[in-house]
Amino acid sequence: MTGAKRKRNTVCRKIQAFRFEDIKIWCLRRLPILKWMPVYNWKENLIPDTVSGMMLAIQQMTQGLAFAILSSVHPVFGLYGSFFPVIIYAIFGMGRHVATGTFALTSLISANAVERLVPSASANFSTNNNSGVLGLSEFEMQRIGVAAAVSFLGGIIQVVMFMLQLGSATFLLTEPVISAMTTGAATHVVTSQVKYLLGMKMPYISGPLGFFHIYAYIFENIRSVQLEALLLSLLSIAVLVLVKELNEKFQKNIKVVLPVDLLLVIATSIACYYADMEYIYGLEVVGHIPEGLPSPKPPPMNVLPEVVTEAFGVALVGYVASLSLAQDSAKKFKYTVDDNQEFLAHGLSNVIPSFFFCIPSAAAMGRTALLYSTGAKTQVTCLISCVLILVVIYAIGPMLYWLPMCVLASIIVVGLKGMLIQFRDLKKYWNVDKVDWSIWVSTYIFTICFAANVGLLYGVLCTIVIVIFRFPRAKTLNLKKMKEVEYKYKTEDNCESLKQVNIVSVNNPLFFLNARKFHADLIKIIQKDNMSSQACEDVNKCEQNTLLCSFPSGSCHGESLQSCHSEQCVLILDCSGLNFFDYTGVSVLLQIYMDCKSRHIDVLLAHCKASLIKAMQYGGNLESETPVFFESISSAINAIQIHRVRLTTGNYSKFSEQSEV
Repeated sequence: MTGAKRKRNTVCRKIQAFRFEDIKIWCLRRLPILKWMPVYNWKENLIPDTVSGMMLAIQQMTQGLAFAILSSVHPVFGLYGSFFPVIIYAIFGMGRHVATGTFALTSLISANAVERLVPSASANFSTNNNSGVLGLSEFEMQRIGVAAAVSFLGGIIQVVMFMLQLGSATFLLTEPVISAMTTGAATHVVTSQVKYLLGMKMPYISGPLGFFHIYAYIFENIRSVQLEALLLSLLSIAVLVLVKELNEKFQKNIKVVLPVDLLLVIATSIACYYADMEYIYGLEVVGHIPEGLPSPKPPPMNVLPEVVTEAFGVALVGYVASLSLAQDSAKKFKYTVDDNQEFLAHGLSNVIPSFFFCIPSAAAMGRTALLYSTGAKTQVTCLISCVLILVVIYAIGPMLYWLPMCVLASIIVVGLKGMLIQFRDLKKYWNVDKVDWSIWVSTYIFTICFAANVGLLYGVLCTIVIVIFRFPRAKTLNLKKMKEVEYKYKTEDNCESLKQVNIVSVNNPLFFLNARKFHADLIKIIQKDNMSSQACEDVNKCEQNTLLCSFPSGSCHGESLQSCHSEQCVLILDCSGLNFFDYTGVSVLLQIYMDCKSRHIDVLLAHCKASLIKAMQYGGNLESETPVFFESISSAINAIQIHRVRLTTGNYSKFSEQSEV
């Protein structure tokens, strides 16, 4: 019995230890804060994160007030939406330069549900029929209940997508589709703010072609424009644009940008108070802002079946916009983002705050650009901004009573500049791939005529249909393996003097379906080749049947790139099998070129078509001491040999004698 008990105890201890390790690994994977917080460099990062956090809090405050009104709820709920979701994402999110909070597109979508279920027949920010919650009216609490229900259900949808591992399906969200959808949605947001910019009273208009009905109503009632509101709006927009342009121009010379949003809010609030503009000129102001945080309360579950459409729109549009920003920041600052983990982070950032009367949240391009410009390092920036938002909620909020609505509308419009200037992308799409150009234009039109979620759905379906009709042109790629990227090894018998030279032959089209995997596999192969002396054996085991060997005789001699002073590592891409490509494929090739350059690896491309050369030269900076494009592999190898001979003889001249395509 004693021996049996001892064995059972040993087994139990092993099981407990195994479970503990599993739990530890799971926590590190699903709670990124446990990874970066213990290794946070307080000495180097705290000051820039603090400065960025202060600037972010200012923008979160103004956008929170504005986007809450855009969502057809009381402005104070925008402050809550700038506090709770930010904390949740800092714990679960992986984007170091992603500031979650109120978002124009999700606010616009949730406003459809709010206006449909709680019409604004008697809409005013009064405290009549006090509900006993925050001192607000029952009407306001019903409205935020609907918005919170949209946030709750949208977050549940995102968490379910996380559980189904649908993050890997984001390859269908191409850059032209995302760009067109966000640009179209930004146009909708600007249109929704025109009534505040002009000081007009107009009913809420939505639905198909609602964009055109709004402008038709404005032109029909153009005489009701309030001149004082129009002049103050134009002045505010001019000041915001001018100061922000100066901030960008002198960004390198000044460490702290001028908080023009905050200064404008303070100045106009003081002017409105002392000039009594609300009563003399009839300017609409923000009104009463309650103090403090609310007690948690679940959103009304009875309205969930009626907000399913808006919840799906919030889940998809918010995730797509946020993920694109996270991926861009990860690419810029050399770290990785798990697409599926972002589903969990944004889902929880919508579910949990919905119990605290928060509107739907997502990341915003303006806040990410602010973090770039102010030198933010980590998510500590967002946590510091939450502390300052808390100060606003408890102390400064009531002072915002006199803030004119037209000023808030001006802040929204100028803040959407980053999305609106995406119209400039049309030129590069036209020069690289006219199919992508047509997708952008048609997706934008659908978004304008209907809604952001409809435009996004159309863009995804359109890209799938185009791929189905476009794929038969690729004779070297089986449609069943369109997610795979295949490489082919080629040798040269007379290159015994060459070392650290790898040749990779691309036999498939390179476009949005396989571009990301192509980039990941190629970088993985390069890393293996540099770290292991048995890289060839490792590559032979690759899931994509990838074969990569180094000269001279198929043996790979892996040396670290930093130690290769005598011979520069070279990667030759044989593009003879690259039948067609799109903008995403060209972007990945340029990214590979830059990644290899940072690893001290020269990248040469052979057998390139003229259209690929033109697209790469147009799409990126390929300035180099050596030519990049060659007519054949042999010409590239000859250029390498000539260059290395000159290096050994002390002549460091360029490859100018080697002909370039």
